Amino acid sequence: MPGEDVVFLVNPASANGATGKRWPEIERRAAAAGLRGETLVSARPGHLVELAAQAARSGARLLVAVGGDGTVNEAVNGLLQAAAPDGVELAVIPRGTGRDFARSFGVPADVDGAIAVARDGTVRAVDVGLARFSRWDGSPAESYFVNFGGAGISGAIARRANASSKALGGRVSFIWATVAVFARWQSADVTVTVDGEERAGRMFEVLVQNGEFTAGGMWVTPGAAPDDGLFDILLIGDVTKADFARTFPKVYRGSHLGHPKIDRLSGRRVAVDSPARLPIALDGEQPGTTPVEFDVVPRALRVRVPA
Repeated sequence: MPGEDVVFLVNPASANGATGKRWPEIERRAAAAGLRGETLVSARPGHLVELAAQAARSGARLLVAVGGDGTVNEAVNGLLQAAAPDGVELAVIPRGTGRDFARSFGVPADVDGAIAVARDGTVRAVDVGLARFSRWDGSPAESYFVNFGGAGISGAIARRANASSKALGGRVSFIWATVAVFARWQSADVTVTVDGEERAGRMFEVLVQNGEFTAGGMWVTPGAAPDDGLFDILLIGDVTKADFARTFPKVYRGSHLGHPKIDRLSGRRVAVDSPARLPIALDGEQPGTTPVEFDVVPRALRVRVPA
């Protein structure tokens, strides 16, 4: 990394608070591997948006997000909202609950492997999504996302998982949240418009994927390419509890797509509306509700991935 300005963006609350305790050790291991730079530590939810923007404007060339999917989401929003200079790159040392961004991009889960990718990885220009939605108070809002967006049960699952202690780890937290939410969730009348083509009916979920994985390792869209200028979209219809019991285990193997109530589409713009205000999810966070529009922003982010 000679001559490169590196900034670590650390979320100490990630991994159920373990990241804050382990950061001095992780920093030492990174320095020993030749990856050194300034450390900026988040003090509250949303703070890393400001810190990432500040770092990019101050001349950082590599931002290393240390945390989970929410940490990456905040770093990406800081970079893009700040109109960061061309050439700023993002790497991740995955420390959070879901780690789906890292999984989708092949970044190792172990600290030393992730440090090596941050130091020497190949740079890949990838798409991001821009969501325009309603906050819970009804006011309009927008936010970028890099791995996935959703409307329906995913928003409720994200809210439930984020409210839990996550002490048992990401996969167990999301499985527990999914089963608990599904037991009470009702499908809703939903209208989905993909690149001008409208679909309507009762649905549990509309997933808008940039990466392959979500919710702690669910392989929802095998083969999704994050740099093709298109979303991979899943419409999940009015599944029964028996459907769920049979199909849910298949999601972790990527073998669920043959189900007759699951449709896979692709497109650049997706609009979702419903008479009910459905919760949305963006990279595992739960910022608001429908109506929502998702737009692809092609190759807007430079990410370090395994060579």
